[in-house]
Amino acid sequence: MSRTVKIMPCLDMQKGRVVKGVHFVDIRDAGDPVACARAYCEAGADELALLDITATVEGRRTLVDVVKRVAEVTTVPFTVGGGISDVASARAVLDAGADKVSTSSAAFRKPQLIADLVKEFGFDRVTVAIDVDVNRSLPSGYEVYIDGGRTPTGVDAIEWAKRADGYGVGCILPTSKAGDGAKTGYDLPLIQGIAQAVSAPVVASGGAGTLEHFREAVDAGATILLAASVFHFGMIRIPELKDYLRTRGVSVA
Repeated sequence: MSRTVKIMPCLDMQKGRVVKGVHFVDIRDAGDPVACARAYCEAGADELALLDITATVEGRRTLVDVVKRVAEVTTVPFTVGGGISDVASARAVLDAGADKVSTSSAAFRKPQLIADLVKEFGFDRVTVAIDVDVNRSLPSGYEVYIDGGRTPTGVDAIEWAKRADGYGVGCILPTSKAGDGAKTGYDLPLIQGIAQAVSAPVVASGGAGTLEHFREAVDAGATILLAASVFHFGMIRIPELKDYLRTRGVSVA
């Protein structure tokens, strides 16, 4: 395998705490963000994601003070998303210590934002996240959702991924709404469809429950393996996951 994959724990944030839901609802507490970030860095995570999951719906920016505190203990590249609606909000989280920003709903509503962010900060610091659910009436069978997975758009997810990729972003992060938190496996056709359609690295997100699920995502074309529940609640340890992948011929960072 030519590409090297990375492991990315995801800290979904709500009211200053790490939380995790199932299918974007049924939220439960998963700990303090600073403690979680420190533990993941010590365990061998290659990157971290912090997503302020209610910032867009509540019409506010990401909690910059939380970003600052997490950045102080984080020793790996650190992506922040949620409420990134313009260049100023992106600059605020980057100035607070984040290495990269992720934008989703705002980018969908105003695609020019993607171009603006890439121009201002460089392609490698910009991720476009895409929340997706099944819609058999669309060409790819997948529809883009915005507002934290609450609002269907009627737009084909792979077509939107291709358009976002055209702005030269550093990463595409699709999350399967059906898979989120369910631990039944990543949506492999979604990962494969986007990976084949774009040039940017693709993040597998939504549904990891076993070691084999991560390997399946690599086979489908993912370069970064994002998970939350299995890491937060101790079901899978990062060193264990890396050893598992290596023994199956996967190049791990």
